[in-house]
Amino acid sequence: MKAKCNFIQKATQLNPNILVVFADTVKRDLHPYLSLFTYQPNNPCCRILTITSACYFHFRTRPDVLTNTPWNAPIIWEGVFDPYVSDQFHIRLNSSVALTVFAVGRFTFLVSAERHFMLGLRVTYYVFTDNPEKVPELELGPQRNMKVIEVAKYTRWQDISMMRMRTISVTIESEIRHSFQYVFCFDVDQEFKGRFGSEALGDSVALLHAHYYNLPKHRFTYDRNPKSKAFMYTGDFYYHAAIFGGRWKNVKNLTDECLENIMEDKLNQVEALWHDESHLNKYFWLHKPTKLLSPEYCWDETLPAKDILIIRMLWAEKYYETLRDKNNA
Repeated sequence: MKAKCNFIQKATQLNPNILVVFADTVKRDLHPYLSLFTYQPNNPCCRILTITSACYFHFRTRPDVLTNTPWNAPIIWEGVFDPYVSDQFHIRLNSSVALTVFAVGRFTFLVSAERHFMLGLRVTYYVFTDNPEKVPELELGPQRNMKVIEVAKYTRWQDISMMRMRTISVTIESEIRHSFQYVFCFDVDQEFKGRFGSEALGDSVALLHAHYYNLPKHRFTYDRNPKSKAFMYTGDFYYHAAIFGGRWKNVKNLTDECLENIMEDKLNQVEALWHDESHLNKYFWLHKPTKLLSPEYCWDETLPAKDILIIRMLWAEKYYETLRDKNNA
């Protein structure tokens, strides 16, 4: 590690127009060197040096929680990242984000997103709804846009899940992939409460479920019906389908595979236990995410918050469960 740091320092002294690009593989204590770097994309002398390290993560600062997966993907908690360095890194790369959300009928989600989601980066909200007239008008900040897309209305969860995955995939293919590097997909019944920033960006991003992150695996509610394509006897973690994201190609692969499996279940007259969430967990078991968001990125206030130093988003758990119960009736 010391040799790597010395090499980076010497390289930047010789040529300040070097941007060091850090991948998701976790190597510690390199973040101070990022301040040495400048990046001028129009300068022909500027070049990119790639090093497999997460430059702005400080995992030793949170020994109280799990900060790495067995496959060495970082788990993002308050205190383990430098927000300034993270933002500057992505601003220099001109990172851009498409946010997808379904059935917006009130201000809360979008207004709170304007206050907290990916500030400083270019963001477009893709709002899918069966009633476009009910989408509230919103004054957007610089580099922020919104596009409302009408979709059909469904009442059963299996049909809703298929529509959601199909719509995201089609929109990525037709629009998002041409303009955005990253996609984040959200359930609407949530409210941003704190920074949800560039530290969350990664190749493939999953969210640890607030109700299960500190429970033993045998308590995870995987679909254990062998007839379902979502069947899992065991897994790594239990992921929450309220948020998932990553680079557009990876999100499209996720939605395509989940859609295919949901459709096959429907043909076989099978419905996964927790619908798209069950299929999402199966996908991330087979295709490991490169970054995990801690439960502070989607917290339930009814839970004891001993590990939660900041609530970045609140989840409307009661409403979500009501919808599930109604559609399972």
